[in-house]
This record gives sequence, C-alpha cells and structure tokens, in this order.
Amino acid sequence: MTLYHIWCDLKDGSKDLEFVRAVHAYLGHLKEQGHVQSYRITRRKFGFSPPGLGDFHIMVECENLGRLDDAFALVATRGGRIEELHRPVYSMATHLTTALYRDFPDGEREMKN
Repeated sequence: MTLYHIWCDLKDGSKDLEFVRAVHAYLGHLKEQGHVQSYRITRRKFGFSPPGLGDFHIMVECENLGRLDDAFALVATRGGRIEELHRPVYSMATHLTTALYRDFPDGEREMKN
C-alpha cells in the first residue's frame, strides 16, 4: 500500500467544514474512479503535533505507486470535473507539507527470518 500524507492549514477566511466537504467530494470522486483506495481526514487535537505540520492531516491510500501516479496525472490535466472538485480544496489550503510512505515490508522487500 502506498500512503500519501498531506498536512495543511486553512487560508484566512476559509471555513473548516466547507474545506472538509470539498476534500470529501474531491477524494471521493478519485475513489469512485478507482485511483484511490481510501482516504482519511483528521484535524490536530489540542494543538499537539510536531512543529511545522498543519492543522489538517489528509491520508490517501493507493494500491501502489502506479495508481497514485495515475491520480496525479488526472489532476494535473486541470480540466473537467476533476478540476471543479480540486479547485475548492487548493483554494482553501495553505502551508502544505507532504510525505510518501509504503507498508513495510511490502512486495518489493521480503522479510527473511
């Protein structure tokens, strides 16, 4: 499993529930299209997090890096329905930090006893 992590804050004047609805619409569409296996949206609690990470944390799970790359390629077209769904998300987010992780060990690396 490939895990794409996104941390961000909201731009001034953006509303938290509007942002969450926009993320659900956007990532839900990618999930329906088979590009994303699952996703989760969380929000920092009591201000606890390492320095520099945003208030919101979005975790996107894809079957493999190829699926995530396909999703990125679709979003990069910046057209059609996907842009209609993506625009509200990026227009409300700022201070993005991202990371890419994978299950370990995975099919690329065998665990030997």
